Amino acid sequence: MGYVVSSWDLAKIGENPGGQLQKAFFPPVQITREITPVIIYSPETGIYIVDMGVNFTGTYKIKLSGKTGDTITFRFGERIYDDGKMNPMTTVAGQIKRKGVGGPGAPDIAWQTDSYIVGDNDNSWFIPDFTYHTYRYMEIKGLDYKPSVSDIQGLFIHTNVDNKNSFSCSSELLNSIQEATVRTFLGNLVSVQSDCPAREKFGYGGDLNATCESFIYNFDMQSFYRKTIYDWVDAMNDSLFIDTAPYTGIKYCGISWESAFLITQYYLYLYYNDKEIIEELYELDKKWMDKAARIHPDGIVDKGLSDHESMEPVPVQLTGTAHYLQCARIMQKFASVMSDLENEQKYAELSEKLKDLIQTEFWDKPVAGKINRQTLFSTLLYHGIIPANDINAAKDSLLRAVLNAPSGHFNTGIFGTKYVLETLSENISADTVYNIVNSTVFPGWGFMIDNGATTIWETWKESDNTFSNCHPMFGTVTEWFYRRLAGIRPDPENPGFKKFILGPSTPAGLEYVNCTYYSPLGKIISNWKKLQPGTVEYEIIIPAKSSAGVILPISQSQKITIKSGNKNFNPEKIENLQTGKFELGKGEYLITVSSDEKMPFQSVNN
Repeated sequence: MGYVVSSWDLAKIGENPGGQLQKAFFPPVQITREITPVIIYSPETGIYIVDMGVNFTGTYKIKLSGKTGDTITFRFGERIYDDGKMNPMTTVAGQIKRKGVGGPGAPDIAWQTDSYIVGDNDNSWFIPDFTYHTYRYMEIKGLDYKPSVSDIQGLFIHTNVDNKNSFSCSSELLNSIQEATVRTFLGNLVSVQSDCPAREKFGYGGDLNATCESFIYNFDMQSFYRKTIYDWVDAMNDSLFIDTAPYTGIKYCGISWESAFLITQYYLYLYYNDKEIIEELYELDKKWMDKAARIHPDGIVDKGLSDHESMEPVPVQLTGTAHYLQCARIMQKFASVMSDLENEQKYAELSEKLKDLIQTEFWDKPVAGKINRQTLFSTLLYHGIIPANDINAAKDSLLRAVLNAPSGHFNTGIFGTKYVLETLSENISADTVYNIVNSTVFPGWGFMIDNGATTIWETWKESDNTFSNCHPMFGTVTEWFYRRLAGIRPDPENPGFKKFILGPSTPAGLEYVNCTYYSPLGKIISNWKKLQPGTVEYEIIIPAKSSAGVILPISQSQKITIKSGNKNFNPEKIENLQTGKFELGKGEYLITVSSDEKMPFQSVNN
C-alpha cells in the first residue's frame, strides 16, 4: 500500500523466444491427489503447524479470513523439531543457509515460503499458481484464529505418468518401503526427473542412471524418458561433460552423469523396443562417444563424482570407467541394430579395452587406500569384469564386504546400491538381500521407515539440517522387488518383452508376493504364495505375442505341477519342467512346487 502508480515505468515489449510451438508428446504435470491434514496444532502463540501426514511434492489450497491488508505467511518443511516447531532446513533452496551465500538479493536462509495479503474479500480460497514445494509440515503465521482441517488441502502434483504397475507382499515393512519409494519417485517427476524436488529441482544425470530401470518398473516412462533425452540433446556441448538437463551451469560430476543421455536410450530400447530413438540419434551418439574419447583418451575416467553418498570412499576411476564401459557396450548394440558392422567392431574393441583396464586396476592387483569394497566387488560383478575362473572369489569377497559393514547391511551410494542389490541376489542369494531390506536396523530402508520417513532419504544417516528427505537414488530397492522377488526381468536379446525372464525368489520369512507389470505387449502377473512348508504356488500371466523363460527355486525333493486355462495346453510337452527351468508361451498358469516329504521348506536360489 502507499505506492504511486505515476512513478512506474512503462512495460517494455520483449522479443519472443523463437522456435516452433509443438504439441506435447509426454504426460502433463497435474494435481493427482488431494491430501487432508492429520492434525493442526500451535507450538507457540501466533504460529500454527499443519501436519499433512506424508511428505510430498506440490502445493495447497487454504481458506483464509482476515482484515484487509493483513499478511499471512507460510513456510514449508519435511521435518519438525523436538519442540514441535517446523524445521525447514532440509528443503532450503541451493543450501543457502547463511548471509552472502546466495548472491545479491538472496535471503540469508532460502527456505520455502509464500505470502498472502488479504484483499477486500475477507473470506477466500488461496492456491499459489506459480510454485510448488516439498513438505509434510506447513507453518502459518498471521492468522488470528486456528484453521480447521477442512480449510486446508495438500495438492500432490507431478507429471501424470501411467502407474498401473504394482508390487505388494506379506512384509508390511517392504510395503511401506515400496509406498515411500513410489511417493518419492512421483515427487521427483515435475517435468524433469529431479534429484530432489526442493533444494535443486534439477534433472541430474547420475540419479537418472541409477534409477531409470526402477522408474520403468513402476510407471510407463517411455514418452517421459524420450522427452528427457531431448533435454540432454538441447543441453550438451561438444567439449565437456555437464551434469543436468536442462543445463544449469553445473559441470563437475563427469561421465557418470552425462552418460544418462546414452544409457537412457538403451533402457527405452530394452524395455519398450524403442528402435526409433536409436535411429534418430545414432549419429549424435557416435559424436558423443568421440567426445568421451577426447576427454578420457587413456580410457580410465579420472575426473568427476563417484558413488555419491557411499559411506566409504569410492574412486571415480571405478564407477566412471564402468559407465564408460557400459556406454561402449550400448554403442556396440546400437551399431548392430543399425547394421553398422564397422562401428560394431570398433565399439567391441573399445569395450574389451575398458574392461581390461578396470580388471587390471581393480581386480588383478590389490586396491591401494580405503575403498568401499561393496561398491568395488558389486561394480565388477555387475559389469561382467571378473574373469570366469575368479567369479567364486569375487562372490566371497562381496559377501564378506557386506558382512563386515555396519549391521551387515549395505553402505553403498548412488550406483553401488543398484549394483549390490542385483549382484548379491544373482551370485549369493535373494534371502541375504531380503534379510537386509526387511530390517529396521541402521543403515537401511527399514531404518528410514522406522524413524518416520514417508519418502526416501538422500543419505543412510538421518539428516535434519542438510540432506533431502525426498531423494530417489536409494529407491533402487523397488527394482529389486520387481526383478528378484517377483522375478520379472527383460531379456536383452528380445527387447520389449517379446521374451522375458520370470525368475521369482521365495526367501524364508516372506509368505507371498503379488506383482503386476504392464509391458508393451500386455499385462504380466507374477504372484506367489507359500501354502505350507515345502509348497509354493505361482500364479503367472504371460501376455499375447510374448513368452517367458521361467526359473523357479526347486530342490531335489520337490516336484512341479502346472495347470492352464489354455484349451490345448499339455504339460507333458514342456521340456525340462521338473528342473524348474523351462519356457512358457502366452496364457494364464497356476504352478505348484511341492514336496512329498514333511520337512521344513528351504528356498533354493537358481
